[in-house]
Amino acid sequence: MSLDDRLHDDSDAMAADLVALRHKLHEHPEVGLDLPVTQRTVLEAIDGLGLEVTTGTSVSSVTAVLRGPGPGTAVLLRGDMDALPVQERTGLDFASKVDGAMHACGHDLHTAMLVGAARLLAAHRDALQGDVVFMFQPGEEGWDGAGRMLDEGVLDAAGQRVASAYGMHVMSSQIPRGTFTTRPGTLMAASDGMRVTVHGSGGHGSAPHLAFDPVTAAAEMVNSLQTLVTRRFDIFDPVVVTVGTFHAGTRRNIIPDEAQFEATIRSFSPQARDRIRAEAPALCRQIAAAYGMEAEVEYEDEYPLTVNDAAHAAFAADVVGEVFGGARYEPMRNPNAGAEDFSRVLAAVPGCYLMLGAHPGDEVQAPNNHSPRAVFVDEVMPDGVLLHAQLAIRALQRDAKSVYPTAPGPTEP
Repeated sequence: MSLDDRLHDDSDAMAADLVALRHKLHEHPEVGLDLPVTQRTVLEAIDGLGLEVTTGTSVSSVTAVLRGPGPGTAVLLRGDMDALPVQERTGLDFASKVDGAMHACGHDLHTAMLVGAARLLAAHRDALQGDVVFMFQPGEEGWDGAGRMLDEGVLDAAGQRVASAYGMHVMSSQIPRGTFTTRPGTLMAASDGMRVTVHGSGGHGSAPHLAFDPVTAAAEMVNSLQTLVTRRFDIFDPVVVTVGTFHAGTRRNIIPDEAQFEATIRSFSPQARDRIRAEAPALCRQIAAAYGMEAEVEYEDEYPLTVNDAAHAAFAADVVGEVFGGARYEPMRNPNAGAEDFSRVLAAVPGCYLMLGAHPGDEVQAPNNHSPRAVFVDEVMPDGVLLHAQLAIRALQRDAKSVYPTAPGPTEP
């Protein structure tokens, strides 16, 4: 039996264990950078595999290194572990038992699949022409856990800088179930945040002319930001501005002193990002000035663009086709406006991030990631495990041919 066949059979054989692990994680979600229960669950799940395991000092991360039998490069596989502050409304038998927290983005599947990949590769260690770094990351959902792990040396955990890195994200809608997709170049947007506080002068609702109404000015800013991105930016290099919060006042007949709103800003090129960073705050300040008020603007750079190396994206697409058949791969036509802190890994080393359809029905339209009703099917996990393992094995083989041209191939029994 070939190595490919044995890997396929072994990934299928662990399905029940992966489902149990995923359900356990789903029932006990944790948000942010401190995930003690999740970290403990991962450590128990990879115990006994012969990995070199370290945990984070500033975050509850887990880094595990699997050593191959001979010299070679190192490859990194990443799975994020954190949940969202969302009240689950799926009605699943294994729904969250934690009030106000839910694995609404599928990170429970990511964690279980990476555990499965560690088990599968440990069982086939002789096939490795180098080392594998498993990056179990907290705090992807706006906490920059990847940045923390990079600061703590995850890319050099094997004793040498990893030569490539791969990650995967499940989707509860949009992508056909069981289909993998990615694209070269920009895969996901850069994400920034803007908080605007308009300082006015309060008064009685019956006499607005005796006050400076910050609500009116702030409302105009919200509308004008939408006009800014459609009239000042190229439609083929777009910017997306979404105002998610707006707060002002205490009663309907009182003009407040202040109004505040917050926006998330997405861009798809460094040039557009630099421009919106300058123009959005300036617009808000100018509108405030036109109303005789001041606007205090805080602009925060969050996650950079997620950019796939073209050669590694082509490599990943080829691996999907060879392992699962060409029908299981669908090229992604356009970048996704979501953002990812795996972008920090791909900015440091070449690699590729892929998407995997995991919706429960035959139609791709379903509650989206981050919805309290988002559902991800267990059935895709063995394929996710298998792709992780095949990417690692084949990336190390590829590197061995270029870096160690006389190195022997993987051991076959």
